Amino acid sequence: MPKNSIPSAAIFGCSGLTLTDEEKRFFEDVDPFGFILFGRNVGTPLQVAALVDELRTCVGRRAPVLIDQEGGRVQRLKEPHWRRRPPMEVFGRLAGSDLPLARRAAWLNARIMADELFDLGIDVDCAPLLDLKVAGADDIIGDRAFGGDPALVADLGRAVMDGLLDGTVMPVVKHLPGHGRATVDSHLDLPVVETDLATLEASDFAPFRSLRDAPWAMTAHVVYSAIDPDRPATTSKKVIETAIRGAIGCEGVLLSDDLSMKAMKGGFAERAGESLDAGCDIVLHCNGDMAEMQAVALAMRPLDEAAQMRLARADSMLRNRPLPADAEATLDSWIGIRGSL
Repeated sequence: MPKNSIPSAAIFGCSGLTLTDEEKRFFEDVDPFGFILFGRNVGTPLQVAALVDELRTCVGRRAPVLIDQEGGRVQRLKEPHWRRRPPMEVFGRLAGSDLPLARRAAWLNARIMADELFDLGIDVDCAPLLDLKVAGADDIIGDRAFGGDPALVADLGRAVMDGLLDGTVMPVVKHLPGHGRATVDSHLDLPVVETDLATLEASDFAPFRSLRDAPWAMTAHVVYSAIDPDRPATTSKKVIETAIRGAIGCEGVLLSDDLSMKAMKGGFAERAGESLDAGCDIVLHCNGDMAEMQAVALAMRPLDEAAQMRLARADSMLRNRPLPADAEATLDSWIGIRGSL
């Protein structure tokens, strides 16, 4: 089947270390905008680089390839081939005694990770996480957060964002408009946040508002009762228009969180169509399940003009700032990574 001149508004995962023939045919036919890798897709550096090339060959262009490489619990590139990275809470703790140093350390850590990703051909990192750490909430955020102070989270989040951009890797801030208060894990169930809007705007939304210029952003599969009691942010036109694009002022490409998470209800074509109708620019499906991907593809449409403009703006933000000499040793001396993991 001839490909559209404009890619489909989807990013898909794949099942293993190499592509199956069925996956190759599917990606060639659907022409997704990009791809995402998980631990099941990661073996050696040579294997990962070959898989990235294989994915791009399917669509005949340098499609974006994403990964979740935050550090701590969420790190797809692991030992022995890649060094463990600290969770973001480490930088938040450092900021308690020396904020400027914490800012420099967060930037350096991200800049090092950007080189590791870029060497493999991976050009989008689903980080930084700008959710707040909130007492009593589910631990799905936990030490992935810089802390509970919105100003601190924004400050260190921008350092990470800049470190990735300076290494020619696209950052994705997440999870808009804020996942920190969720009392259940959205991978397993649908969280409902009943906090009033004034509190949300003053706290949870604040880091995202400070980084409203971020090139890419990701939604939360969370219901915010004060805005839309019936739908999670990903499929809520009201949340996206009034909170994400409105109160927060998000200017970036808006990516749904993973459609295969259990917080989402309904068939996969329905999930994809409702996300795009609500205002997501691109939908994300991660688990590599072919039947689910085929269902998502039924709702696919080419990237619209607004999404294409946001993508062009994002690409213009990439930079190439050299990595300092002895970066790893410097980072160790600043935050004592080895003793913090």
